[in-house]
Amino acid sequence: MASHETTTPVADLTLEEKAALVSGRDFWRTAQLEGHGLGSIMLTDGPHGLRKQVADPDRIGLEAAVPATCFPTAATLGSTWDVDLVRRVGEALGAQTRANQVSVLLGPGVNIKRSPLCGRNFEYVSEDPYLSGRIGAGLVAGIQSAGVGASLKHFAANNQETDRMRVSAEVDERTLREIYLPAFEHVVTTTQPWTVMCSYNRINGVHASRDPWLLTTVLREEWGLEGLVVSDWGAVVDAPDSVAAGLDLEMPGTAGRSAAAIVAAVRSGRLAEADLDTAATRVLALVARAQPALAEPGTADLDAHHVLAREAAAAGSVLLANTPVDGAPLLPLAPGARLAVVGELARSPRYQGAGSSQVTPTQVDDLLTALGERLGAHVPFAPGYTVDGGDADAALREDAARVASGADVVVVFLGLPAAAESEGFDRTHLDLPANQVAALEAVAAANPRVVVVLANGGVVTMPWAHHAPAILETWLGGQAAGSAIADVLLGLREPGGRLAETIPHRLVDTPSFGAFPGDPGRPGTVRYGEGVLVGYRWYDTREMDVAFPFGHGLGYTRFEFASPTATVTGAGRDVEVRVAVRVTNTGTRTGSEVVQVYVADPESQVTRPTRELKGFAKVRLEPGESREVTVTLGARDLSYWHPGLRRWVVEGGAFRIEVGASSRDLRGSVEVQVDGEPLWLPLDEDSTLGEWRVHPVGGPLVERALAAGPAVDAGLAAMIDEMPMRLLASFGIGGFDPQSLAALVAEAQAAG
Repeated sequence: MASHETTTPVADLTLEEKAALVSGRDFWRTAQLEGHGLGSIMLTDGPHGLRKQVADPDRIGLEAAVPATCFPTAATLGSTWDVDLVRRVGEALGAQTRANQVSVLLGPGVNIKRSPLCGRNFEYVSEDPYLSGRIGAGLVAGIQSAGVGASLKHFAANNQETDRMRVSAEVDERTLREIYLPAFEHVVTTTQPWTVMCSYNRINGVHASRDPWLLTTVLREEWGLEGLVVSDWGAVVDAPDSVAAGLDLEMPGTAGRSAAAIVAAVRSGRLAEADLDTAATRVLALVARAQPALAEPGTADLDAHHVLAREAAAAGSVLLANTPVDGAPLLPLAPGARLAVVGELARSPRYQGAGSSQVTPTQVDDLLTALGERLGAHVPFAPGYTVDGGDADAALREDAARVASGADVVVVFLGLPAAAESEGFDRTHLDLPANQVAALEAVAAANPRVVVVLANGGVVTMPWAHHAPAILETWLGGQAAGSAIADVLLGLREPGGRLAETIPHRLVDTPSFGAFPGDPGRPGTVRYGEGVLVGYRWYDTREMDVAFPFGHGLGYTRFEFASPTATVTGAGRDVEVRVAVRVTNTGTRTGSEVVQVYVADPESQVTRPTRELKGFAKVRLEPGESREVTVTLGARDLSYWHPGLRRWVVEGGAFRIEVGASSRDLRGSVEVQVDGEPLWLPLDEDSTLGEWRVHPVGGPLVERALAAGPAVDAGLAAMIDEMPMRLLASFGIGGFDPQSLAALVAEAQAAG
């Protein structure tokens, strides 16, 4: 970070001052060193809006915050599949952060949605690492364009709320590398976030806050992070260990306890002072980097940001179903149709999640008011249910059926109450509240022309879907969601979203069922037994039926895909595949389509998912307009993490490139041949005879040795191919003994 030099070099600080610097001053601010003229900076919650606490920063809790635009949550932004739009949201977040003299906004979160039960899924982007990384990078780039920092979180394998502060995620390295780390890797290597926040949990027994493999080997040495690593609030369990591992800043402050422990550890020799110097230097660099924005905070256009929040909410709304009724789909609503609205959430909206991300909005739009304003008339309404499931629901259902019976179309607004999902706990089921389903059934019995609108942070199962010809999933769409939903229903905007996560039929179908949120036989652990088969990778590989697949979403027009083409250049680690497909809007309205590119490796040495998203492009086309969409795949997009070689490898052979509108709606495919790279494992005494035979160096050597020894019975040939060489030497098979085997291994290793 040479371009952000500090005026106070670490060499001018005492041991005590350096130790104080790597722990917070209070709940939100870094330490200040008055003797050196070093002030503190503030870090505060995001990620979908600024949550700058109004109360004394020494206080812990979720006190009132300054008014700020509550943008759609990550579940909604991920569903936009629109990196440019997300970057604009990030720019607005950065402007408000700067205007409030906050230096680092804590977000975005790019943890993978391993299970739809995770209580914090509203704050995460997707079940897919490729999509999560691109959306996350857009947010970080936007935020940091304002001269303030982002904090990429929660690093890593923080995929549940249950026991999150101590649970150990037991996960193999291949799964980490292919599923849980790539989103972080992409954001770090493409946008260099000012900070990365480590998670509370342990990974394979080691707390993330003191894991040198995670914080130093991977994050800095492999990915090249230049910024600072900050702890999640309270994640540090041993301050000296954390500094040694690569953590730079512990938050919140500990009233000097951590600083004292660090000083004692340096003096005893347990902690190298050079490690402390490194961490303190990074804190000084962060403080220096923040100064220009603090000196000129500027202002934020809150009215314009509300308009942007409305655009983003519509773009992330996913039209799941729009089955024709009497020959025509219900959406968009026909002009002049008599409309009724049912559902308490239509007038008392739930638009954001609970916990540390809870924003004090500048205003809140509700659907009922927004529809009335757009239509210029009173819209008949019945609450239909109480949000808390009270005793009045039976009477409310009767009134809802009465209101519905007099309408041409009924919009039924359903969703999860705030108490059902939040930071701090996980869900126990995927159902909508029973009283809401009962209200829907009562309305559908009175009038089958039903449009269901959903507001929820995580997916819900839909055994009730047959009651609703049209279903619009809006997630938690932020403070402008009510107006955005009205825009979509009336056709003023299209439902621009596509699913960033699969909607299953049942909880028991999900990949982590039985292994989420923990292992009863091993308290404090959760086993990631599904490996790389997470989300659609699981459902598609196992050919399981789902309610709605990953990538799915309807619009108000139609698109046709021509047959894709693919051109391969290079080989091995330098290979590229250029995929092209022409897309045409064959409908009568302007609209957008998300062209999704999946890669399949049907003959791999390891188990790979049936398909994996490796590219996408969102295109907007006028009626009749065509455009060629191109996506270039690199070696990494064709690779897997080799468990033996412990690196990314491109295995040669045939790959199938699939192009479509979801992981199940594939419009065309093309097969390409790729020249791979050598995948030979190093040979030793524990390698099998079969592994020696196929090795380009070891093969000739072992065949020569076998030819010089006694003949091996043909009936035993297949069996001994599976035996380690040390065992052949022990049994004296093929003329091997320990001495001759040692010589053979030495010769093979010397030859490369």
